[in-house]
Amino acid sequence: MKKKIKPELNNRCETYGSLSTRLSVNVQKLQDITGNSPDITIRMIEVGAGVDMAVMYINGLVESNTINNVIVKSLMREIERENGQSWKGVKILSLIKKRVLSIGGVEDIYDMDQLLSSLFSGDTIILIQGYDRGLSASTLGWEHRGVEDSQSQTVIRGPKEGFTENLTTNTALLRRKIQSPQLWMEIKRIGRVTQTKVAVMYLKGIADEKVVAEVMHRLNRIDTDSILEGGYIEEFIQDASFTPFPTIANTERPDAVAGSVLEGQIAILVDGTPFVLLAPVTFFKFFQSSEDYYHRYDISTFIRILRYTAFIMSILLPSLYIAVTTFHQEMLPTTLLISLMAQREGIPFPAFLEAIIMEITFEILREAGVRMPRAIGPAISIVGALVLGQAAVQAGLVSAGMVIIVSFTAISNFVAPAFNIAITARLLRFLFMVLAATLGLFGIVAGLVAILIHMAGLRSFGVPYLMSMAPFVSANQKDILVRVPWWAMFTRPRFINQQNSIRQGKNLQPSPSTNNREEFESEKD
Repeated sequence: MKKKIKPELNNRCETYGSLSTRLSVNVQKLQDITGNSPDITIRMIEVGAGVDMAVMYINGLVESNTINNVIVKSLMREIERENGQSWKGVKILSLIKKRVLSIGGVEDIYDMDQLLSSLFSGDTIILIQGYDRGLSASTLGWEHRGVEDSQSQTVIRGPKEGFTENLTTNTALLRRKIQSPQLWMEIKRIGRVTQTKVAVMYLKGIADEKVVAEVMHRLNRIDTDSILEGGYIEEFIQDASFTPFPTIANTERPDAVAGSVLEGQIAILVDGTPFVLLAPVTFFKFFQSSEDYYHRYDISTFIRILRYTAFIMSILLPSLYIAVTTFHQEMLPTTLLISLMAQREGIPFPAFLEAIIMEITFEILREAGVRMPRAIGPAISIVGALVLGQAAVQAGLVSAGMVIIVSFTAISNFVAPAFNIAITARLLRFLFMVLAATLGLFGIVAGLVAILIHMAGLRSFGVPYLMSMAPFVSANQKDILVRVPWWAMFTRPRFINQQNSIRQGKNLQPSPSTNNREEFESEKD
């Protein structure tokens, strides 16, 4: 297991110089830098023999009982036991570190930047008169949300735990899933002001070393004052900014991250958010759910094909309706055409404007349901959609067929397991509606060709976005459109220069043994 002694600091952070051998100078410098903030507690302790000591921490970020019982009481007990005599002519810092403090995570501090970084991370700082360095003891203990069920990616079968906003908790959840020393972790601090902890976790020997180096390079070149959520990181390191398709996946499920890391992907965990970034990814990864691997393979295959079908329908269904009813009426059966035309009799708007009105109305209702209080949000959304849809049809503003098309399109949009790919479908839907209203089916086909060309040119950390299909990789077809049984998936999905592609041995297809079958038949006779 790769261990970092201290989180790496962004090299563009403001520096505050080294520590002084005078304790009063160090304390005053800290107060000047922080504006003498009242939540920073500085406790002065007189050791004896002309030696003074300062214990510093931030209220609300530390565990008070740990500081009082493990640090302060231990120091006072040692002072009282020796009456200050053993503090003469000895290396006091070494004495405290090896004999006094029983707490884990005690590290040396050599300058004011390390002191501030540790202090604002929830550590307790110990400075001593006559020393130009100090000690940092891990006493992290702020209030945080416990491990709860995932809110955005629920499953019927599978683990019910989700990531939290605490980075330490999240890394521990991942290590519970992958108990291997090959799970390496590196921690960086990004953001000149926020100094947000960002952890990069991957399996050594499975993840591509070039991709790992590229991820580290992109993280190191981020120069900003704040990182408050993983979305900040995503926009800084993604391959293509001007595309509706996401090139970095995110999830709040530990089992989904563990499965992706085992396939050679790299997890980026940001302190303060329950969503973990995964890279590199392909387009087909957004239609795979962790639940696919907990159900039988035939059920998972059916559900996965259903997701692809719903995604296509959520993009093209309104545009196909507009194109057929506006330009290509001859494609419809006569009975259906007469029924649609009867519905549209008296409608003052063309099909395109009718669809735009309904789509925008539904998008407003969707956003309103999200922002409303949790108790009334779902009820208002359902009642609002029913009332507005029925009233619009009765008022003759839209046809009943258009209401059905828009409603089914909206429902299909929720089938995708990844929220960011569902947003892509919402954006592309309006584009195809414009193409259908201007060029009919020819416009839709031209738009599909343009989208496919655009997707073929996308990369995610060097991996082609349509990999497995373009370029075609036969070994990856076992887990793209369909999922074969677990005993048939010998290798991991191949990306670029992936190492150790063998996932398991060539297990035989499960079947009753011949001896057992013959024994059973003989007993039956």
